[in-house]
Amino acid sequence: QVQLVESGGGLVQAGGSLNLSCTASGNIRSINDMGWYRQAPGNQRELVARVTSGGSTNYADSVKGRFTISRDNAKNTVSLQMNSLKPEDTALYYCNARGYIYLYGYRELWGQGTLVTVSS
Repeated sequence: QVQLVESGGGLVQAGGSLNLSCTASGNIRSINDMGWYRQAPGNQRELVARVTSGGSTNYADSVKGRFTISRDNAKNTVSLQMNSLKPEDTALYYCNARGYIYLYGYRELWGQGTLVTVSS
């Protein structure tokens, strides 16, 4: 069984910081991209940030300069450091990974989501 387990969400005041972490476990052969998406009530799920196995990153314009994504390939983990948080960052944040699973081939995986609430 392969799964993504997230941690680190919570309630923070505007201007504060949070760090989200996600670990992929199970019969994983290799992971290409890992990233974070978010979904606020009434909105579609949107990309926040992604990082490739080679370390290339891309960010949503709304979080550039405030959020930093990082990855540990050896541990199959991805983290999202979120600084200068704004109320509009409030959402359910999902970890995402794309890679090769033994016996199943290429798959896209999603975590269960962790809630981030930013109060004004």
